[in-house]
Amino acid sequence: MPITNSKIKSYDFLSGMYRDSYFPDFLVDKIRGVLIDLCEKIEAQLPETPEALFLLTHSATESINDLGEEFEENGSELETEAREVMAENFDFIVKAYGFPDVDIEDVIAPREW
Repeated sequence: MPITNSKIKSYDFLSGMYRDSYFPDFLVDKIRGVLIDLCEKIEAQLPETPEALFLLTHSATESINDLGEEFEENGSELETEAREVMAENFDFIVKAYGFPDVDIEDVIAPREW
């Protein structure tokens, strides 16, 4: 399902991680894929409550958690800069889909990064 939200379509996902050679692009691409998938699911399911949104964002967060070991195997890790960039991306996404008041810590609660 192609994304229809104009803010999301023009958003430069994970630009801070792509600019830093510490993060392998092919792994950043995987995180970007998780975020794009999250957007597609939000558009398909149209969550109406923060709780319904969190089911989707938590699933995406757990998918990113699963990439932690792969980052380590490639001489990188999901450390401070990555955490900040990913949190900013999640924050942008939830706001773009009409949830301006949710706490980012609730959005990414199951994070291990």
